[in-house]
Order: sequence, then structure tokens, then C-alpha cells
Amino acid sequence: MNPIRAFRNWRLYNETVRELNRLNARQLNDLGINRADIEKIARQAL
Repeated sequence: MNPIRAFRNWRLYNETVRELNRLNARQLNDLGINRADIEKIARQAL
């Protein structure tokens, strides 16, 4: 993987984690997401 692509993936992962962490428990529940699964979901977004 080239460095530019790796950097973009890293940024996308971090942005996804930050956005999901901003949601409260009810909002996450409405989306069917458990707080413990946020990092897993962010990795799948890549």
C-alpha cells in the first residue's frame, strides 16, 4: 500500500471513530451500533 493511500485510510478511520463517539447511547442504539463495536465498524468503512 502506498503512503498516500495509507494516510487517507488512517484519516477516514479516525474521522469515523470520532463521529460515532460523538453520538449518545440512544442515537447509537437507533443505528443498531454498540459503543464497543465502533472501532470494528470504522475498520469496515475502509
